[in-house]
Order: sequence, then structure tokens, then C-alpha cells
Amino acid sequence: MQVENFKLFVDLVETKSFSKAAELNGITQAAVSQMVRAMERHFNALLLDRSRKQFQLSGEGMRVYDAAKKVLHQYEKLLSELLEMKKVVSGTIRVSTIYSIGLYELPPYLKKFQHDYPSVNVRVQYRRSNLVYEDILHNSADFGLVAFPAKVRQIEMIPFRNDQLVLITPPGHPLARGRDVGVTALGGQKFIGLEPDSPTRKAIDRIFRENKVEMETVMNFDNVETVKRAVEIDAGISIVPLVAVLQEVKQGSLVVVQFKGRKFPRPLAILHRKGRVLMPVMKKFIETLRTDLSMGPKSSHG
Repeated sequence: MQVENFKLFVDLVETKSFSKAAELNGITQAAVSQMVRAMERHFNALLLDRSRKQFQLSGEGMRVYDAAKKVLHQYEKLLSELLEMKKVVSGTIRVSTIYSIGLYELPPYLKKFQHDYPSVNVRVQYRRSNLVYEDILHNSADFGLVAFPAKVRQIEMIPFRNDQLVLITPPGHPLARGRDVGVTALGGQKFIGLEPDSPTRKAIDRIFRENKVEMETVMNFDNVETVKRAVEIDAGISIVPLVAVLQEVKQGSLVVVQFKGRKFPRPLAILHRKGRVLMPVMKKFIETLRTDLSMGPKSSHG
């Protein structure tokens, strides 16, 4: 029984999908089915309960799954130790990230990492926040990058950066004339929002609720880029991550208005699957993301 078979079986159990397991391992669905049948012949046991419509392991299948996870963990631990001994930092890192972090926060870190470790291939996939968590749980990605991280039992969360939520208006807007505004001054304004299910939008809605502010939401978009374009044409005002509008502020197409006496932080985090063995290349990637590019490495408590 090869290690690859165990990995394929674990992927199948955790995704509950023959197509997803096939995609993760670069093979066909038919090949996944053949692998399951080959394992059943090898162990002389039915691993899947085929009497049910939904994906269901048999008792023997659960036992094989538990053992396969242990075998894979030991195998990955051995690989990691051998690579550490050789001081080898190579391979591929798969990153799943929300658009705003991937477009505005990640690039300088990627540039540094690829300068320091040119033999490493970093693949970045832009996803909605809920899909980033799925990618980590299904091992479709090594790392996830999200805002306002949620606690998930099987996911390890490492602080990345603290961005800030700021009010943006077009240059000619009445609110742009003041140096700062109170949150209550936004009442009745036309608002351009991110989609209601995004964590950043939920945080913004919470700010409005806590300050008893009623906004007229005229448009919702699934990314900050489109929100910015709508504000530039004076369709409304918005609250967005500061890092996302630095270029437009510099060019004069948008104005950032500070909130009077208040700051609204937007915490960002690095996610990875809890309990997985971190290869040397993965440790180096975390180390790079945890580096203040102007000051050097952050402390483990930073």
C-alpha cells in the first residue's frame, strides 16, 4: 500500500467528493474510484457504505481513515526532518486569499520571499472569504489569508497585520471638506457596500448598528476595486481598508476622511490546517509574512 493511496483516501474522506479528491491529486474521478476498490481488495473490507445516497464511511473505512492520517503525518514529519537536515527550501506553496489582501497587502511579501527563495513556486488563488476556510480544511491550499478571522476548530490562526477601515468619498463631496467626521454624520448618506456576507461588511454594519446610524445602501459589490470605482463617480460613499485606497488618494480621485476620535482596526490573519506538518518552505513563508518589511522580524507575540 503506497503513501499516495493513503493521501488520496484521506482527501476523499475529508472532501466527501470524488471529483474534489481527483482535482486535488491531479487524476480522474475514475482513478479515485479504482483506488478505493483496490484498497478494499487489499484490506478485504468495504470502506464506503454504498447503501446510502450521501457519502458515508463504513466502520472499517473509518478505521483505515484514522490510520491513514497517522501514516501521512509520520511520513510528512520524516520528509520535513530530512529537508531540514539538508537545509533545503524548495517546492510549491499554495495560497488562498481574499482579493483585498492578495492585491494590496501580499505583493511586497511575495517579492521578498521570491527574492530570498527563488526556487520556490508560490501559487496565489483569489477567493471569497468562506471559500478560503474551505480550501484550508480540504487541503486545497497550504495557507489562507483573511480579514476578521473566525475561530475554526481545525484551523490554526496566526496574526498577520492590522489594517484600518476608513471612510472614502469623491473629492467634491460635502464630507470631504472636513478633516474628520463623527460616525453619526453618515446617517442618510448613500452607501456603496461590499456584499453583506463578507466579514469586512459585517464589521462595517456593526459600526453602524452600535452608533445607531441608518445608511441607504445603493449598491453592493464583491470586491473593493468596484466599490472604489463607484465612489469615484459619486454614486455614494463607502468604508474600505485604508491600504486599498492609497493609490487613489495619491492621484486625487478619492479622499480619505478620518473618523472623529475613533479608529476601526481590520485584523488580518494567516490560516493553516491545525496539526499538519509544516515543511521548511512553509515555515520560511510564515516567517516572511511575519516580518515587518521596514523593521525586520516580528516577535512571536506581535
